[in-house]
Amino acid sequence: MDWFVRAFIKSALVYLGLGILFGLWMGFAPNAILYRPAHAHLNLLGFVSMVIFGVAYHVIPRFTGNPLHSRRAAEVHWWASNLGLVTLVLGFIFLPWRAEARLAVEAGAVLSAIGAFLFIYNLWRTLDGSGPKPRLDNGQGRRLPMSG
Repeated sequence: MDWFVRAFIKSALVYLGLGILFGLWMGFAPNAILYRPAHAHLNLLGFVSMVIFGVAYHVIPRFTGNPLHSRRAAEVHWWASNLGLVTLVLGFIFLPWRAEARLAVEAGAVLSAIGAFLFIYNLWRTLDGSGPKPRLDNGQGRRLPMSG
C-alpha cells in the first residue's frame, strides 16, 4: 500500500476522533455551537473526504487495471488537503475572536480546493489509462521478446 493511501486513511481517523470530540463538546456546552463550522469540516472534509481519497487511490488503479497517473500528485494532494484542513479549522475556531482569522479560513479553503482538484485530475487521468507505461525494452535499447 502506498504511503499516501495509508496517510489519508490514518488522517481520516484522526479527524473523525476530533470531530466526535467537538460534537461531544457542543452537546455538553451549548455555547460551543459557535464552533459548528469547525466540527462540520472535521467530519466532512476530514473524515469523509480523506477516507474517500485514500480508498480511491488504492482501488481505482486496481479496478481499472491502469497505474495511478501520478504518485507525486497524490503526495502533493495529501499535503495540500491536510495543511488546508488544519488551517481552515483553526481559522473557524479563532474567527469569532480574531478578525484576521478570516485569512486562515480563506487560505485553508484554497489549499483544500487545490488538493481536491489534484485528486480529480489524477483519478481522471488514471481512468483514461494515462499513467506510466511499462518499458518495452530491457533498458539497453533492445526490445524485449513478446510473450504469449
